Amino acid sequence: MKRILVGIKRVVDYNVRIRVKPDGSGVVTDGVKMSINPFDEIALEEALRLKERGAADEVIVATIGPADTQQQLRTALAMGADRAVLVQAERGLEPLVAAKALLKIVEREQPFLVILGKQAIDDDNSQTGQMLAALWDRPQATFASKVELTGEHTARVTREVDAGLEVLEVDLPAVITTDLRLNEPRYVKLPEIMKAKKKPLDTLTLETLGVALRQGLKPVRFEPPPQRQRGIRVKDAAELVSVLKGKGLI
Repeated sequence: MKRILVGIKRVVDYNVRIRVKPDGSGVVTDGVKMSINPFDEIALEEALRLKERGAADEVIVATIGPADTQQQLRTALAMGADRAVLVQAERGLEPLVAAKALLKIVEREQPFLVILGKQAIDDDNSQTGQMLAALWDRPQATFASKVELTGEHTARVTREVDAGLEVLEVDLPAVITTDLRLNEPRYVKLPEIMKAKKKPLDTLTLETLGVALRQGLKPVRFEPPPQRQRGIRVKDAAELVSVLKGKGLI
């Protein structure tokens, strides 16, 4: 069976205004709306479109996080994923640990393609996909804005780089990470949400996968960004130039 594995992450919804805890130990998450990381949602949409075009038989979605993360997995199942895998972990993981856990799932499921978002909006590391490809010893194509399966064992990926667009040909199996312009995720309707409750969701632990929980970096303190100063309104370009000169900006 031809499978696509999609990795997702549970993050604070992008519409929520982030607040730092008074003691600086982290950000406030109690009572805050949590969602699938937007880039990962794009990754899942692309996997579903590939399946709908007959390129895959099954789409599996996997995540690593606390038990509450089942909510985001059920949303992914409602979008159209066939199965879900939750690797329970009670605190945030560094990209290398996440990549090692995903590698174990890859070894169990044997997908011909793994798709992840290019980064998570909470830590912006943009490392898990690349590390997974290195551990798996398979090709990678990051920041994809277009994905085409050109043969039984090859894919063409258009990716965004500083100079414009770059087209890569990669052998499958491979790891692809998705950019914003790849697609627009579908809207989940109520009937699909109800159907998703009956779809299989397996729960594992890092211990059962044989992945050690290690912490190479320790956050010391969180601080909100400084408040922006109130702007001023100028009458014309001449006054604008005068103000900028007064501030030593030109």
